[in-house]
Amino acid sequence: MENRLVILAILFLNSLVFSQNTNKTDLKTIFNQIVDNKYENYFKLDSILEKNRELNTIPQEEFYKLYENSLKKDYKIGQIYAYNNIGKVFRLQSKYEKAIEYHIKALKLVNTIKNNDVKAYTLNLLGSCYRRLDDIKNALNCHQDALTLTKRVKKETLINKRNKSISVNNIGNIYLLLKQYDLALQKFETSISISKELNNKLGLAINYQNMGFSQENLGFYDDAIENYYNSLKINKELNSERGQIICYNSLASTNLKKLEFEKALELMEKIYPLAVEKNNKFYLARTLTNLGIANLKTNHLEDAEKYLTESVKLSSENNFNRSNTRSLFALSELYEKQKEEKKAYEYYKKAVALEKKTINEKTFSYVNNLISKQNILAKINERDNMEKQFQIQDLRTEQDRNILIITLVTIALSSIALYSVYRQKLLNNDRKILLLEQQALQTQMNPHFIFNALNSIKLYVINNDQKQAVYYLNKFSKLIRNILEVSKVKEVSLKEELSTMDLYMTIENIRFSNEIDYTLNINPDLNTDTIKVPPLVLQPFLENAIWHGLSSKEGNKKITLTANKVSEDVVSVNIIDNGIGREAAGEIKRSKSLKRKSVGIDLTIERLKTFAEDYEEEFTLTYHDLTDDFGKPAGTKVSIQFPVV
Repeated sequence: MENRLVILAILFLNSLVFSQNTNKTDLKTIFNQIVDNKYENYFKLDSILEKNRELNTIPQEEFYKLYENSLKKDYKIGQIYAYNNIGKVFRLQSKYEKAIEYHIKALKLVNTIKNNDVKAYTLNLLGSCYRRLDDIKNALNCHQDALTLTKRVKKETLINKRNKSISVNNIGNIYLLLKQYDLALQKFETSISISKELNNKLGLAINYQNMGFSQENLGFYDDAIENYYNSLKINKELNSERGQIICYNSLASTNLKKLEFEKALELMEKIYPLAVEKNNKFYLARTLTNLGIANLKTNHLEDAEKYLTESVKLSSENNFNRSNTRSLFALSELYEKQKEEKKAYEYYKKAVALEKKTINEKTFSYVNNLISKQNILAKINERDNMEKQFQIQDLRTEQDRNILIITLVTIALSSIALYSVYRQKLLNNDRKILLLEQQALQTQMNPHFIFNALNSIKLYVINNDQKQAVYYLNKFSKLIRNILEVSKVKEVSLKEELSTMDLYMTIENIRFSNEIDYTLNINPDLNTDTIKVPPLVLQPFLENAIWHGLSSKEGNKKITLTANKVSEDVVSVNIIDNGIGREAAGEIKRSKSLKRKSVGIDLTIERLKTFAEDYEEEFTLTYHDLTDDFGKPAGTKVSIQFPVV
């Protein structure tokens, strides 16, 4: 009987060894087939390998061999594929610096073959690693470059849409790090729609998870939990253990915020063994943190100290700043419960210092990146403005030539008909010129105003006033979005115009230390949704009120904007300031050595004239010099009357 058992054991071991050798041989054969055939479709390689093995089960050394064989055969797609997969293995091991090293090698090779799909895919892999290290600037650059590449195609493909979805999702994740949760939600909603179109279940799982995280931080806990469970369901269908670890941690985090501590502890105890088994350091650190906090809140202090201490050690060794900060704060609370005030204070100081360092680095990186991008935008606008000026010049040259031709024909034939045709053509050219001048004005407004506004906001960051910095950044982003949207249309509603002006005044007021009291007084009977005006038509008058009326004034500074219906066909908008008056402003302007002619008001008047041509009533613009009881200047009132339908 014993001999029989020994024989059976030997046969089983032999069959196991044979099976393993067969798998290795099959893998070697597949890689040799890939190199020999030199497939040019990078993404086909995944499908070839997945027919035989799951990609994440292939040993890293096999990809090193693939690289060496591809190098011998001068097969660059194979080399790029090997580098990227070596980087992916390092990322799964939380060795993000090593992963970045290999993705950069892959990117350098991609640049030699000029394949935008593979380049966008590689940039997204690289950006994800930078994000894990909280290197926001490099992460944002990678994903933004990848997104730009996906938009350059003439016809969208499946791969192109998938790359776009990944780029948008990762940019959303960067907004999460910067605590821009509203912006992040917009990105995730876009990414979800693409994932649904592609039937990409993994993409849906990731985006539901990220949407939940945004909603959790915005305080929408029930919505967040619903999205976490949506993600968990898909991760279970995909048998994604890492995805399940992430979802359980997120559910526990939300339940902690809802003060449902027992539920949070139950969730963490359920997923903790799997997190230890998978040994992904990044997610293990997060699991230890949440498990420690759940034990702390349920007064299991000994277990809490154990898990939180492990998390701090693991997070410190791997630069996981977010998990480290949360664990340090929790340990401070734990020692305070145990009446160890000195120890509690020490951990609290460590947590605050680490949080301050992390947030400051992110905020500076974000603001500087915005300024950099706006400098680029300024150059683009300058180029566009020059092109429009050339078009204007060409139209004027053509107009002058036509004048000469029509004049000669008129003299020769005395033809009133030809003169009428010329006059009509002249009017058309004038309208084209006016439209181009309007576009040129809109592009000229952006660079200087944006640059000055961003630098004003940056002062809040430098002074560590993060709340104000985030507030004004949100206001500023809405203003820029409004300007970009209305630059494409001929008219907007009065409601939209007033909203844009409110944002503009908020940003301009920063440079006056918020000394300007800006008041909006709209007649409640006025339906501002139906009244149409040219876009940004009020901005030059508000700008004049600020810089010519109030900038040189001491003490109280005030601007009031009112809107009333004068008649059934006319609406009046008034801009009233309590500045130094037009006469004093003119004296200051004349005394300056640098004489600059302002064309903003003149162009706006021309735009209003063109706008009024479609209505029976004309527009009117009047200035009123205000005085006090002693006849001294007390400000200026600008009245603009618009025709309405």
